[in-house]
Amino acid sequence: MIAKITKPYSFLDDYSEGAHPRLLEALIRTNNTQQTGYGTDQYTREARQLLLAQLQATDDDVSIYFVPSGTAANLISIASCLRPYEAVLAVQTGHIIDKEAGAIEATGHKIISVPGVRGKMTPENLEAVLERNTFFPHMAKPRLVYISNATEIGTIYSSDELKALSDACRRRDLLLFVDGARLGVALTAEHNDVILRDLVDYTDIFWIGGTKMGALLGDAIVVRKTIAEGFEFHMKQRGALLAKSRVMGVQFSELFRDGLFFELARHANAMARKIGDRFVRKGWELAAETETNQVFVVVPNSRLSQLEARIRFYAWEKRPGVTTVRIVTSWATDETEVEKLCQWISNLE
Repeated sequence: MIAKITKPYSFLDDYSEGAHPRLLEALIRTNNTQQTGYGTDQYTREARQLLLAQLQATDDDVSIYFVPSGTAANLISIASCLRPYEAVLAVQTGHIIDKEAGAIEATGHKIISVPGVRGKMTPENLEAVLERNTFFPHMAKPRLVYISNATEIGTIYSSDELKALSDACRRRDLLLFVDGARLGVALTAEHNDVILRDLVDYTDIFWIGGTKMGALLGDAIVVRKTIAEGFEFHMKQRGALLAKSRVMGVQFSELFRDGLFFELARHANAMARKIGDRFVRKGWELAAETETNQVFVVVPNSRLSQLEARIRFYAWEKRPGVTTVRIVTSWATDETEVEKLCQWISNLE
């Protein structure tokens, strides 16, 4: 791993580093080739074929589009298939609710909050909220269910949970959309049983995050063919149809050519498990089980300054006397730094 220059060492997020060296090498190797633009280049076409193979799908099943950011993936995907009076349902901790500057609302669509269970949407809670939102035409009409996998607190959906939610959506004529910013770490989690084909079968739109999995930038949106018509127009209107889409195509081709994407995700998860396990062994409380690359530790406020001197982290939730902090590992997290942190935890009085 490349030595970091940020001190103290950062566990603030999973995009602090640039790109995996193989992706940079691929970008340099292909740099001087002349290519057509806007997603028609040979590298983007190759990336689509590699992804289709991973999805166990064909061009008749889904369409794949590349956009530069997760916020763009969310707002374009949602706005592309909703009428002006239709609304989105998301759990209270959903990323789109308070982490995207009102991007969804700016497209003209209300977000209806649903209580989550360990950060996840359940059919039961979804049904309860739907029953309270039936005063039409005076209320926005629920049309799309938004979930993340992994969730905002690092938990993952099982195949049964995903199928049950999909069944509930289809009974209610709702679209199911999965934010896949951290899909890599979800699919490689220790107890995961979801495969990419399940997302094709159970959802209407989902995306595969590259930005948090070794790419400089870029996320791949997978859209069920029956609702994909006109998707590129939405991308163009919102500034996400890049002339140099080749930059994303080259990177996704490299990530999915021989399993690099999943290898990097497994590393991120392994580093988080080490940290989480060490805190547990020391007797510290975790606010959520460490299933992927996010560790949520309940820290006594008297200890915060010590932790701040050792690492960078995100203060997730403050309560009297304690603060839940989020520690995030990445594809590039230095295992030596993790070992140093674990040793420091062990030595705490």
